[in-house]
Amino acid sequence: MAKDNARRASRRLDSGWAAHRHRDVSGGWLRPTVFGAVDGLVTNASLIAGVGGGGVAAHTIVLTGLAGLVAGAFSMGTGEYVSVSNQNELVQSEVEIEREMHARFPQQEQRELAERFASYGADVDTAQRMAAAVSSDSDLALWLHARDELGVDPDDLPSPVLAGAASLTAFSVGAVWPLLPYLCGFASLPASLVLTAIALVTGGVGVGALTARPLLRAGLRQLVLGAVAVIVTFAVGHLIGASTV
Repeated sequence: MAKDNARRASRRLDSGWAAHRHRDVSGGWLRPTVFGAVDGLVTNASLIAGVGGGGVAAHTIVLTGLAGLVAGAFSMGTGEYVSVSNQNELVQSEVEIEREMHARFPQQEQRELAERFASYGADVDTAQRMAAAVSSDSDLALWLHARDELGVDPDDLPSPVLAGAASLTAFSVGAVWPLLPYLCGFASLPASLVLTAIALVTGGVGVGALTARPLLRAGLRQLVLGAVAVIVTFAVGHLIGASTV
C-alpha cells in the first residue's frame, strides 16, 4: 500500500513537472508586434491631433493620417528587418570566429569548457570528463560555446522577415484606429481621440495579461504615455495654427 501511494505521488509530481512550461521570451515576434502597434497608434493619433489642433479641414487630416500610416508602417518594417538582419549577421560572424578557434586550438577550448563546468559546481574530474564528452561533438561544442559566450542560440535566431512583417502589420493596425471616425464619415477629432484612448487601454491590458502584470496598471500606463504625446502635439499644432491665421 505504501509503495502504491508513493508511486501515485510520484506520478502526480511528474505530471506537475511535465506541465511546467515557459512562454517564449526571445521576443522574435512579440517585441516588434507590440512596439509596432503602440507606435502606430500613438504616432498617428498625435499626428492627427497636431494637424487637427491647427484647424485644418477634415480632408487634410485624412490625407495626413493615411500618409503617416503608410510611411510609418514601411519605416517600421524596414527598420526592424534591417535591425534583426544586422544582429543575426553579427552573431553568425562571432560564431564563425568561435568555429575557427575550435579548429585551431581544440585543447584550449576544451579546457575553457572544463573551467565553465567547474564554475557551475562540478568537481575538477567530472568537469574535465564532461568537457571531453562535449568536445568530441564539434557541433555541440560550438553550440554550447555560443550559448555561453554570446548568450544566443545560433540555431534559433529570429527571422528578419517575420520581425519586419510583424512590425509593418502591427503599425498599420495601430495607426488606422485614430483614422476610423474620419474614414467612416464622422469627421470628429474628439471621437478619434476617444477611440485612441480605448485602444491604448486595451493594448496595455492585453500586454499586461500576456506578461502577467496587473491589468489596470498596464492599461493606465499605456494611456498616460500616449496621452502625453497627443496633448503635446495638439498644443504645438494649435499654437502654430493660431499664429498663422
